[in-house]
Amino acid sequence: METTGANIVNGLHELEEFRFQALESARLYKEKMKLMHDKHILDRNFKSGELVLLYNSRLRLFPGKLKSRWSGPFRVVQMFPSGAVEIESEDGTNKFIVNGQRLKHYLGMTEKMG
Repeated sequence: METTGANIVNGLHELEEFRFQALESARLYKEKMKLMHDKHILDRNFKSGELVLLYNSRLRLFPGKLKSRWSGPFRVVQMFPSGAVEIESEDGTNKFIVNGQRLKHYLGMTEKMG
């Protein structure tokens, strides 16, 4: 009788050890996947007045082979702590708020004054 009780206790200890190893393995996997995911998130810092391009993700229906999905340029009005950015069209008529991940710096030609 005592040996069966001891066997049950040993079995429970083995199950607990196996459970602990599985939890640790899952934690390490999640940590590694988070690092891989975060590596692809770009930290874009825009300043008020800068020119940016906006990614158009809705350009799926007949997009045209060489048509760019980037539209703009737009001028940055304001940055929000959440990562949202308020932008306006170059002529200042339209203002709207977009996700900062959909923007990139505009490196195009600038008009020369004078």
